Amino acid sequence: SIMSSEMTAAAAGKIGQLRRDPMAMLPFCGYHMGDYLAHWLRMGKQGGDKMPQVFYVNWFRKDENGKWLWPGYGENSRVLKWVFERVKGTAEAKETPIGLLPTVESLDLTGLNISKDQVEKLLAVDVDAWLSEIPLMREHFATFGDRLPQELNEELDALETRLKKA
Repeated sequence: SIMSSEMTAAAAGKIGQLRRDPMAMLPFCGYHMGDYLAHWLRMGKQGGDKMPQVFYVNWFRKDENGKWLWPGYGENSRVLKWVFERVKGTAEAKETPIGLLPTVESLDLTGLNISKDQVEKLLAVDVDAWLSEIPLMREHFATFGDRLPQELNEELDALETRLKKA
């Protein structure tokens, strides 16, 4: 519900501009997004262990020199390998204020020209950056009016609390 991404040709607006767009569905959802999000919360309560696990990934991070930390493209399959192993319960993860992240050792980096320092930067949580996003997330939620499920505001409050304690 809080994901942001760069606009593409599928969305009205300036290509490359960031906007909050849950699961990139805004251009395609045929009904109110508050109702859409409520639907998935209901499904989660009904589906139990049959529900898919959701992973929030951002490998488009740059170092202090503006260079990409992760090579991308086919190497993204390494991230998917970790996701599948995590779902099976065989991959390690570390707890952070934003959720569980891979450990450096749990990613298969075999044959990849990437330093441990780069991977650690990729897996670091910038608490200040996340905290600066909280007001923007609240603005985004406000656009759904009274149709926003209260559980989402509660989770956002909990996220903010975890970040402030970090």
